[in-house]
Amino acid sequence: MKLQIVYDNQAEKDFKSGWGFACLVDERILFDTGEEPKSLLDNLARLGLEPTRIEAVVISHDHWDHTGGLWKLLQKRPGLPVYGCPGFSRGFKNKVALLGGRLIECAGYTEIEPNIAVSGEIMGEYKSAPLPEQALMVKTALGLALITGCSHPGIIQVVKTVRHQLPKEKIRIVLGGFHMKAMDQKDIDSIIETLQKLGVERIGPTHCTGQTAQKSFAQKFGKNFLTVRAGAEFTV
Repeated sequence: MKLQIVYDNQAEKDFKSGWGFACLVDERILFDTGEEPKSLLDNLARLGLEPTRIEAVVISHDHWDHTGGLWKLLQKRPGLPVYGCPGFSRGFKNKVALLGGRLIECAGYTEIEPNIAVSGEIMGEYKSAPLPEQALMVKTALGLALITGCSHPGIIQVVKTVRHQLPKEKIRIVLGGFHMKAMDQKDIDSIIETLQKLGVERIGPTHCTGQTAQKSFAQKFGKNFLTVRAGAEFTV
């Protein structure tokens, strides 16, 4: 199964970059939609994919840099299932309904299809206000691939939640935004050490993780560090 990065702050040649994140799973399920719809659609086209091939969208959390491309997708794909959290804003829910999307609110672990699921709502915080967020999980023969948006609940809490939900599965890959830009080196090192103790084998921090943390992950994980940017592709 393929994971294709469709939107990110950094991009491969011929792909467009922008603030935000989006990852396509198995060329059918889109996790987050980035900030700007044109760049999202252009990058999908670069991969040879029409928006009509997308069967479902998972939104990690209700922030503009993860929902920006959703509205154009809904215009092009009426009836598209959108997996969100119960705690998302009324404005988000109303807009999905107005544009003909089918909102599925995931309070807890929810299967999209066999081997692909979302964690459901994990409570985080942003600017001293509660912020619910969810992650996407893909079961593979080698273990779980875990995809995160910004990890506002903390990447450790996200990983622990998933381990609790699927205790028999080892975590093969974690990639996405880890929200570590403002952290000092001591906290960064502590998080990396904890992720390694939790059994995370490969890591791909991007988006809001921050350059300092990304360099530290690269040093600590070595050959198991993944460079994540728009246009990158991983087989899981």
